[in-house]
This record gives sequence, structure tokens and C-alpha cells, in this order.
Amino acid sequence: MDQPYSDGHAPDLLPGRLLRRPGGIAQDESFEGVQILDSTLAYQISSEAPMLVLHEGAIHVEGPVWQASHRRLLFSDVPNRRLNAWYEDDGRVETVLEPTWFMNGNAIAGDGSVWHCEHGRRCISRSDADISGVPVPIVTHFEGKRLNSPNDVAVAPDGAIWFTDPIFGIAMPSQGALARPALDHRSVYRFDPETSALARVADFEQPNGVALSPEGGVLYVSDTSVSLGEVPGFKAGSRREVFRLCADHEGKWGAPTRFCRTDKGYPDGFKVDQRGWLWASAGDGVHIYSEAGEPLGHIPLDATVSNLCFGGSDHRRLFIAASTRVLAIDLKA
Repeated sequence: MDQPYSDGHAPDLLPGRLLRRPGGIAQDESFEGVQILDSTLAYQISSEAPMLVLHEGAIHVEGPVWQASHRRLLFSDVPNRRLNAWYEDDGRVETVLEPTWFMNGNAIAGDGSVWHCEHGRRCISRSDADISGVPVPIVTHFEGKRLNSPNDVAVAPDGAIWFTDPIFGIAMPSQGALARPALDHRSVYRFDPETSALARVADFEQPNGVALSPEGGVLYVSDTSVSLGEVPGFKAGSRREVFRLCADHEGKWGAPTRFCRTDKGYPDGFKVDQRGWLWASAGDGVHIYSEAGEPLGHIPLDATVSNLCFGGSDHRRLFIAASTRVLAIDLKA
């Protein structure tokens, strides 16, 4: 007779892991192509590159990150409380962690460990590379007070963990659980895994996405307080911008300055490529900006994009978290 698991369910009653069977990748036939606004972008991506559909049927895809050691894309389905993986070798999608505590952003550290933002437990947690067992909470409080609901996370070249801490996960039941903030600020933080030092670097209305330049000397943070207007009982803020902070030669960070602003939706998540270009999510797809903040192009989609990342075995694929789907488009370089 099967012995029940610790939650009281027999093994044959537990859900399976497979979400997409192995097989070929379909193309989105409705995709009308990449809009090239600056000729330099044409060297990186073709205007006729097809949009690939890797996975469908999620509720809200977030936190995509390429895990090279396993040749897979990890991504969160926040309301479904799942961390899933798309495998490059055969195109299958499996759940690798369920249930999560409303996991959102994810990042891979140099040692292969996976760092997560959890709305439910209101913490930054860590898994080993194989993601075996429950993630271990690492950062839970700031100056003795519980964090709000960490949203996005990035690993700097020096190994530091950067994360944002808005209130979305404690204001939206579908993203976490309702709670009063213990902190009177909404901030971006730097955590040093070697010393466990936690620094509050800058405050925003509602910090959301976070990314760093390739060398780590420039920090990008989006403030999407306008999205609070989507939450019952809250008023929309005024911000839908990406801000930039620069470090001086002593490692001290300057004040945030506005880098770019999206006209449709808001820049939820984004990444910086090796050229220093910012690839940002928005309500109408992905927008690409030069290091100087000049628009280079647009990847139009008929879904709200929440986040994105670069990856694939040749690191020439852009993975896109687009509402209920995981999409991808291949780059030239």
C-alpha cells in the first residue's frame, strides 16, 4: 500500500510534472515582424525573424531565466504557484517546483544556485542548481521589519544579489496574500551573500524590474506605480519609467535619473545585453533602447509582456514572458 506524503496525499493522487509534451516549436503566425527604428539594430535582429511559441496555457508568466547548466529556461507562473522549465533538447515543459509561495523573479548565481523572489513568504530565497526541496529563505527582513513582497532579482558580476521590494504581492490576492506593509518605504536593495550585509540603495514609489550593465557599474530599476490603479482599493501612481543609477570609483551609487518611459503599459521587467542596450517589457511588446536611452526598435506583440531574458546554448535567443505564453525570437548576434 502506498504511504501518504507528508501532506496526506497518496503518491498516485499527486499531479504530474509534464505541461508540454516533447515536440517541435510552432510559430506565431500573427506576428508581423520586428520594427527597426535604428539601422544598428538590424545587425542584431532581423525584421523578419519568426516569433516562436514555447509554451501556452499559463495564468501569468514571470521571471524567465536561462539555466545553462541544465539547458533549460526557468519561469514562474505566479498565480498557479509553479516554477516551470522549458527544455531546449526536446521542447518539453515541466513543473520543477510546486507549490511555490507565489514566486515571481528568478536569477542564476555564478555558483549555479537559483535565487527567487517570493510574494507569499515575502522573502528572497535560494535553491541549489537542481532545485531539490523547498527553497531556503535568505533575506526576510530589513532593520528588523519584514520585507514587503520582493518582485525582481538580479545577480551582479561581483556576486551581489539585487532585488526590488514593492507592495504588489501584499496588495493583490492573486499574487500573494493581503497584508499591511511593515516598512514605510519601497526600495531596491543590495545583498552580499558572503557577508550577509543588506544595503538599502534607493527608494521609489513602487520599484519593479531590476537589471545591471555587463560590468555592474550601472543599475536599472523600473518604477511602475501606475499599475496600482489595477488593484481594487488603490490609486494609480504616476510612474511608468526605468531609472538609471551609476556607481562612482568608490562603489557609491548616485541618485536615480530617468532613462526611458513606455507609452503603453509599463516596463515590468527588462535585461541589458552585452552592448549595453536595454530590452524592456511593455503593454505592447518589447522595446529596445541604446545605452544613451535612444529607441532602437520594437518587437510588437498582442499581449502584455512582463519580463524577458537572453539564453539558449548559443546565447542568441530572446525569451519573452507574454501573459499566458512563453515566446522566443532568435537574434543574429
